[in-house]
Amino acid sequence: MDTAVIQKDLGVPVGDTIFGKTILILGFGAIGVEVAKRLRPFGVKVHATKRNWASDTLPCDVDGLVDKKGGPDDMYQFAREADIVITCMTLTNETVGIVDHKFVSSMKKGSYLVNIARGRLLDYQAVFDHLQSGHLGGLGIDVAWMEPFDPEDPILKFPNVIITPHVAGVTEYSYRTMAKV
Repeated sequence: MDTAVIQKDLGVPVGDTIFGKTILILGFGAIGVEVAKRLRPFGVKVHATKRNWASDTLPCDVDGLVDKKGGPDDMYQFAREADIVITCMTLTNETVGIVDHKFVSSMKKGSYLVNIARGRLLDYQAVFDHLQSGHLGGLGIDVAWMEPFDPEDPILKFPNVIITPHVAGVTEYSYRTMAKV
């Protein structure tokens, strides 16, 4: 769309809707819940993975937010069904590079990957290779593999990659709250 605006070719390409799509949320903690709440009104199916659904209480009843619940062992099957995968996981020794060649290969051809958690959850080479081959339909990130990220990073040259700054928490309200703490 950005290219279309620059070329003054509005209306091309025709956009797509998320209505009726299946979205996989990897890591259904507090942020995953909030993502699901915001997606639900758009008529999507939500699949979610969480290490242990019984270990803690989530801030709401998840049955109305999630169509399929699973654990780490279900993430490959859920990826095969998803049109969009959103990572919301915590970065730990176990989750570094969890979105690797095996995982991205299991995603539907043409599906989208969105990382709003930590950059190192994604295996850089796996994502690059699947963008280059056309297997991944697109990548949206607000975190990078290295901070600060390199604006000349080859992955940012793909036309179907969007990067935004990870600054949602940089608000007057959040700074006041941090100052109180």
